[in-house]
Amino acid sequence: MTHQHRPGPIGVRLAGTGMAIPPRVVTNADLARVVETSDQWISRRTGIKTRHVIDESSTVRDLAVEALSNALASAQLDAKQLDLLLLATLTPEMCLPATAARVVAQIGATPAGAIDVNAACSGFVYALNMAAGLIQTGHYRHIGVIGAESLSRIIDWKDRRTCVLFGDGAGAAILGRSDDPEQGCLYQSMSSDGTDWQMLYCPRCEADLPEDRAGFSGTFNTIQMNGREVYKFAVDKLRTTIVQAVEAVGISVEDLAMIIPHQSNQRILESARDKLGLPEHKMYTNIERYGNTSAASVPICLSELMDGDRIGP
Repeated sequence: MTHQHRPGPIGVRLAGTGMAIPPRVVTNADLARVVETSDQWISRRTGIKTRHVIDESSTVRDLAVEALSNALASAQLDAKQLDLLLLATLTPEMCLPATAARVVAQIGATPAGAIDVNAACSGFVYALNMAAGLIQTGHYRHIGVIGAESLSRIIDWKDRRTCVLFGDGAGAAILGRSDDPEQGCLYQSMSSDGTDWQMLYCPRCEADLPEDRAGFSGTFNTIQMNGREVYKFAVDKLRTTIVQAVEAVGISVEDLAMIIPHQSNQRILESARDKLGLPEHKMYTNIERYGNTSAASVPICLSELMDGDRIGP
């Protein structure tokens, strides 16, 4: 019988970040030519001025590959040094194979493990938590985590409730093993509530619709949303989750240097920040430029902060 060495406590470090944004920009004025809306209406309700959209010849995989390549360069790692890739997306290129597997092949990281994660807007954070835990087992040294979306492919461009909100993009992070066991994630939580699924969903067929069909735009395979209910839910959960996290590690909200939230809606972020009593500079936002990019929003923010030297070791 052979005996494997069980590693001691292992830390986790953020080795590098990267992002990818499609070149095509869609302004509020562009949308006003397609649906009944205006720059003022969109800006006041969402805080969004522009969003980026991939062209017909591109896919979410292209964005993921670019973001991961930039993150590997930032981490000064070769693709062959990746042990695993977790790709968070609700818009995979295909249902089979996993988009992550094709990204691994394209960047030359084969035979690294590859998993697609669909937790919608929470996807990157879910995957980041999973990656940190896997590194701490001692079985993985470097894990790539990507959030990438091509939401423009599942938007009803005639539904002004949703078409003004979303954009395409990708962000990536490389997590690596650290010899300092104190380095890493201080606290993490993953939760869900599927009871109100009909407030935000993407139906494929008649059977996927709620019984009353309330709010259905009439176009399958596109995002359907009850904005008012999502707003109330998001403001409360963002605030309570932050409070829960800081209490768990024995610090106060004021001790935080920066909060990197999902870029859902500028009003949601401002409302949560006000309830927490925090100044504007302590909650990072870029929704004005990119819109809501779902799983890509947090890693894009993270990459911009890293590039701007606004995050320390």
